[in-house]
Amino acid sequence: MKAKPLVRVVIPAFNEENGVGEVIKEIPMDEVEEVIVVNNASTDATAKVARAAGATVLKESEKGYGRACLKGIEYVKQKNDTDILVFIDADHSDYPEELKMLIEPIIEGNADLVIGSRALGSKEKGSMTPQQVFGNWLATRLLKLFYGVRFTDLGPFRAIKFQKLLELQMEDKTYGWTVEMQLKAAKKKIKCVEVPVNYRRRIGFSKISGTVKGTIMAGYKIIWTIFKYL
Repeated sequence: MKAKPLVRVVIPAFNEENGVGEVIKEIPMDEVEEVIVVNNASTDATAKVARAAGATVLKESEKGYGRACLKGIEYVKQKNDTDILVFIDADHSDYPEELKMLIEPIIEGNADLVIGSRALGSKEKGSMTPQQVFGNWLATRLLKLFYGVRFTDLGPFRAIKFQKLLELQMEDKTYGWTVEMQLKAAKKKIKCVEVPVNYRRRIGFSKISGTVKGTIMAGYKIIWTIFKYL
């Protein structure tokens, strides 16, 4: 890898007009070439706010977290120059300035995939629901049991060597995206590490953990994905 790797950031965003601008502003741009917001079927001003904050905005008309991430990957592939791709949510629950901690193990040659672990960091009270905490605990235990890999979180804030990401041939279009990446990395013996990240209450309302239906659907898809690739 080059001494100064080229880093891009992908932010999937569905109705996050209140948070996405703050996330973009707090990304350390001395480390990042481009911030890409994938406007995922938003009905609010997400795209307008993201552009005003300096991001490249892509449109994905069909809802789906993984679908938005895949749209971002296709855009980055066309650039043909990206060393590291970082994913972060648009709700301002993560601390974008911690991006430097995520890319450092990759730059130093100690990892190909870095997961920002909320379980290892400091969480603001109320930032994660009990069902989120339990879901992460269960999913990571299943990953260890079936794939022999030790994680503490399926945190959305993550960095990966772009070429390694392409090798994973990501497919999931909805809630199974994060766990698919981690289990495929385990199967392919890609070097994975976790770094502690801090976590706070999100701006706005969660479309997943904020509803019973969203929580059930996400939990089901994560477990289904773990068994799908056995």
